[in-house]
Parts: sequence; structure tokens; C-alpha cells
Amino acid sequence: MSVPVLTIDGPSGAGKGTVSRAIARKLGWHYLDSGSIYRSLAIAAIAAGADLSDEAVVAEVAKAMVLEFECADELTVKLDGKDITGQLGLESTGNAASVVAALPEVRKILLQKQKDFRKPPGLVADGRDMGTVVFPDAQNKVFLTASAGERAMRRYKQLKEKGIDANLSSITQEIEERDLRDQQRKAAPLMQADDAVFIDSSDMSIEAVIEQIVNLIR
Repeated sequence: MSVPVLTIDGPSGAGKGTVSRAIARKLGWHYLDSGSIYRSLAIAAIAAGADLSDEAVVAEVAKAMVLEFECADELTVKLDGKDITGQLGLESTGNAASVVAALPEVRKILLQKQKDFRKPPGLVADGRDMGTVVFPDAQNKVFLTASAGERAMRRYKQLKEKGIDANLSSITQEIEERDLRDQQRKAAPLMQADDAVFIDSSDMSIEAVIEQIVNLIR
């Protein structure tokens, strides 16, 4: 019997990370944050001085990087042994990750790295294409979303709590632009798997979302 996988896909800011980590801890399963993989690659590529649109160069960076996930209350991501968690949430990192994620050769390399996270007793995989591309055979699939306005407000509050100056209208615009880019890219565009359960979290608490998803698991 294959190792069970729960995929949680959806756009940026829908709460996938918080929900996925909570469920992984609850079930005692492994956790994969595919967004962090692409964001980590963006950080590695920028540090290497690579042109983000140069597929061959970015692919070499992808092959060489070593990633570790430490999934406690908060996610800790280490790139080549160095904690890069603080850089992952930056808007500039997110925008750069969206650029490198559109490169087919890079996706191929990172695809295998993601598949390797599937180990007993199970895996919670969070991303844009977990249910459609990485784990199409997963028994449990969720597409988690919220309105662009709600996602922008959540991001705005997060930044304000961290003491970072933020502009709500520019965050909303960036989210809408990123959604469009992710939906229109040729390689694994953001889309709901045919067999995924759709959840709109705009008016739901995190706890309610977690409860609904845990009740779905087969």
C-alpha cells in the first residue's frame, strides 16, 4: 500500500501553510511546503548572482542546493545549513520564486526533490500543483482559497505585526498579479484538481478549516 498523501493547493495567502503544518502535527505526518522550495531556490539563485530567467544557470543552482524543513509551531527552512526562514516571506522573494517556478527544467529537478518527501506514516503537501502534478494519485486533495482582498489584508496584518511598513493597495495588486502569473504559466499552472475538495476560507477561522480538512481524510 502506498504512503498516504494529503495535498493542499491554492493561491498565495489562502492559509495553506498554517493549516498544513497544523494537520501534519496532528496526524504525525511529514510536511512539504513546496512554496518554500521555490522561494529557497530564488534566494540561492540571487545569492549566486544568477539571472533568474536563465534556465540552465538556475537549474544548476537547483541541483546543488540542500534543503531541510523543521516543522514545529513555525516552519524553519535551512538552505545549505543556513536558516533562511526570515527571507522566505519577503514580497521580493515571492516575486522571484514565481519567476523561477515558471522554468520547466527547474521544475523537473525540484519535482523529484518533492516526491522524495513521501515517507511513512504519511505526508501533508502544500503548494500550487501538489494534487495535479506532484502527487496526482493522492487520496486526499483540497483546494484552499480566499478572496484577493482577504488574502491581502491577512498579509498586511502579518507585516504590520512584524513591524514592517506595508501598503494594502500595493499588496492587493501584487497578489492579483501573482495569481494571474501562476494561472497563466505554461508549466503546471495553478488550478484545482478534478478530485479536490474546494474550500473558501474568506469567512472561516483557521480552526474551522483544519477541522473540515481532518474530517475529509480517508
